[in-house]
Amino acid sequence: MLGLMQNQPMLISSLIDYAERHHGDGEIVSRRVEGDIHRYTWADVAKRSRQVANALDGMQLKQGSRVATVAWNGYRHLELYFGVSGSGRVLHTLNPRLHPDQVVWIANHAEDEVVCFETSFLALIQAVHARCTTVKQWVLMCDADKLPADTGIPGLISYEAWVGKEANTYTWPVFDENTASSMCYTSGTTGHPKAALYSHRSTILHAYAAALPDVMCISARDSILPVVPMFHVNAWGIPYSAALTGCKLVFPGPALDGKSVYELMETEGVTYSAGVPTVWQMLLGHMKANNLKFSTLKRTVIGGSACPPAMITAFNDDYGVEVLHAWGMTELSPLGTLCTLKNKHLGLPEAEKMKIRLKQGRGIYGIDMKIVGDDGNALPHDGKAYGDLMVKGPWVVRDYYKGESSPLINGWFPTGDVATIDADGFMQITDRSKDVIKSGGEWISSIDIENIAMAHPAVQMAACIGMRHPKWDERPIVAVVKKPGAEVTRDELIAFYEGKTAKWQVPDDVVFVDAIPLGATGKMLKTRLREVLKDYVLPGV
Repeated sequence: MLGLMQNQPMLISSLIDYAERHHGDGEIVSRRVEGDIHRYTWADVAKRSRQVANALDGMQLKQGSRVATVAWNGYRHLELYFGVSGSGRVLHTLNPRLHPDQVVWIANHAEDEVVCFETSFLALIQAVHARCTTVKQWVLMCDADKLPADTGIPGLISYEAWVGKEANTYTWPVFDENTASSMCYTSGTTGHPKAALYSHRSTILHAYAAALPDVMCISARDSILPVVPMFHVNAWGIPYSAALTGCKLVFPGPALDGKSVYELMETEGVTYSAGVPTVWQMLLGHMKANNLKFSTLKRTVIGGSACPPAMITAFNDDYGVEVLHAWGMTELSPLGTLCTLKNKHLGLPEAEKMKIRLKQGRGIYGIDMKIVGDDGNALPHDGKAYGDLMVKGPWVVRDYYKGESSPLINGWFPTGDVATIDADGFMQITDRSKDVIKSGGEWISSIDIENIAMAHPAVQMAACIGMRHPKWDERPIVAVVKKPGAEVTRDELIAFYEGKTAKWQVPDDVVFVDAIPLGATGKMLKTRLREVLKDYVLPGV
């Protein structure tokens, strides 16, 4: 027997319709590339999204055609999120921090037909446009009177000229909710990047889940500043959850330095933010140097890479901001876990709470997790056993776009992370499977080694990698970037580990470097660091 409920497909267009109807006066604030502040409402977003859809129809762009963006977090980018997907096309958010050759490869692999880009990236587009063989229309996201002359890009038009002439009425098409809505490519640290192709259904379910109280806890009472880029897994789904809940959105544009982010937070009464640790380092550095405090910020989600304990402590103890540790992947749309305490944890001493907060968190409804050993068998969730982390769920990839074979193993997606899961369901990443260090048959977590180094007041950034050893197979060393003006010696840092970890896990050496290579999404590139240190030899070997 079937239920007698209405059968309406879950489509992204329904999100913007809902936003317009039920919280149309909610504010969207954007710092533009030009430097000024732009303000309008969810009702304006809806109208302009329909203009985008009309513009795409006017080009006779077929359903499923890819429309790429090369843009910062801002109001025009938000309009494309809804106008492109809502009209049945596929939104492709291109990462402008990639090498031009990678941008070309990705655009051609995706077969992008329209590319909308901001003036910040004009030089990048000038360098790659001739090699992007499928693009029919280049759109510069600027006012009609700001289109530069002689760019060398054939047929270039301004965004406002492109959509401004279109009607703001539009009937969104109705189609299967499993239709592709958007696509994001992995960072591609080895080989070519792979594309996760999201559906309308997976996106809506993810938006619901992200807004839950034990996840991002997004509500109409929030003013949210997503520092995580809209080209990085759709800003962790925040634009969709924002439309669903009616919160105020504050977009930072290209100004991601500590001073700019802080001032925007204070001016717009931001209560909630989300980003990767590297951005928060700049923000906290600016605040400490200028003896500043937050007046409205209450929570921040930190993901992308492990959050150092010192950062959680600084936010919590110095500024009264709750840090919500999170974990996810492009292949997971991206949320997998978020670290919110359970009721039974609230009365624990602060030191015990910190041990929990350092974990990546509990799997949210829609994500099932397990850890497996080398034999592929599931390991206990006791917080001690660690193994390869596997996930499945309705917003986890089944295949990669144009993939030759499915990445799944018996229906589970292998994340490439090594983790533990405790009896309360809290998962903790101990390493990437390719980064884990095995010394004398025992595992050493590079993340643990990095976190201890990061707690030293003279250390700005630290990366731990394993080096070959004739007796122990591998031994850890830690590459360290010192804070400006700070001094610390190799011996002082080695001594700093005493009492904080087992003696055999203490790194054999400290290597001071000017910078640690970072990828396009702010993650440390240990593969590149190993290349930099390819001639390094362990002491005494």
